Amino acid sequence: MQKIGVLGAGAWGTALAVASVRAGRDTILWAREEEVVSSITTEHVNKLFLPAVTLDPKLRATSDFAALADRDAILVVSPAQHLRAMVRSLKAHVPDGVPLVICSKGIEVATGKLLSQAIEEVAPNNPVAVLSGPTFAIEVARGLPCALTLATRDETVGMALVEAFGHTTFRPYYNSDIVGAQIGGAVKNVLAIATGMAAGLGVGENARAAVITRGLAEIIRFGKLYGAKTETLMGLSGLGDLILTCSSTQSRNMSLGKAIGEGRTMEEIMAERNSVAEGAHTVEIVHKIAIEKGLEMPITSAVYHILKEGRDAKTVMDELMARPFTNENN
Repeated sequence: MQKIGVLGAGAWGTALAVASVRAGRDTILWAREEEVVSSITTEHVNKLFLPAVTLDPKLRATSDFAALADRDAILVVSPAQHLRAMVRSLKAHVPDGVPLVICSKGIEVATGKLLSQAIEEVAPNNPVAVLSGPTFAIEVARGLPCALTLATRDETVGMALVEAFGHTTFRPYYNSDIVGAQIGGAVKNVLAIATGMAAGLGVGENARAAVITRGLAEIIRFGKLYGAKTETLMGLSGLGDLILTCSSTQSRNMSLGKAIGEGRTMEEIMAERNSVAEGAHTVEIVHKIAIEKGLEMPITSAVYHILKEGRDAKTVMDELMARPFTNENN
């Protein structure tokens, strides 16, 4: 796999394109915004989404889906709620057999389906993979070391993708559990919002550790519903991603939660941003599924009540801590 396409030129898509070039691949980055294409092409910087990093001149940018027609693999980095539509548009130009690698994190709110299921419905003849793990875009773009999960059911395809993208500072590990790789990345965004709220409310580091640990129990509980392997959820795309996202306000989701804990409204926060905190969407469908299936997910429910019902963050967090005592292993 020598020719790589990256669909989506936000901070993470741009960072992945940089990593692909660094691995020696011929890389094209697709952007919706013409100003992003122009900025990358003429100034070798993504001024809108990743202004702090100078890009390799070898990285090419385009707004034409047809430019991705000859790629050996395509990284799909569009926001989760738009991924189905983006792949449908892409599929008109990309032949069967080209692997589509999901690099977004979330669950379709409209359908309750995993992103892999969405792709399989609109591009049934293209192998689907998932790339997920504890990574901040700016660090990947700067070449700082990281490790991720590369999950796909076909080990031959998976190892070919690992070889295509892997190098000394970008280390993918193959995993066959495509479901677990998605569940960990999706649900941890909700928990990062909760951790941010705890930080914004000033309840201390003990509380943050409690949210992370009990949040992991919610991830495993939810994952079992979909058939995810516990080992995957305890790995890079689960626990690893959870720890990172809940430990730094570099995370869009944690910073969103922190601002809410400090008393700001969703409208105020989102008016200042040009990027999506995916957990704010994912919490709606995760909460809905948990209620329907009778799953105990109190942290997720707390985030839902605050974001979607407008309840006071401190009141909800106090109620969370006042729940009846229970067995840790339940």
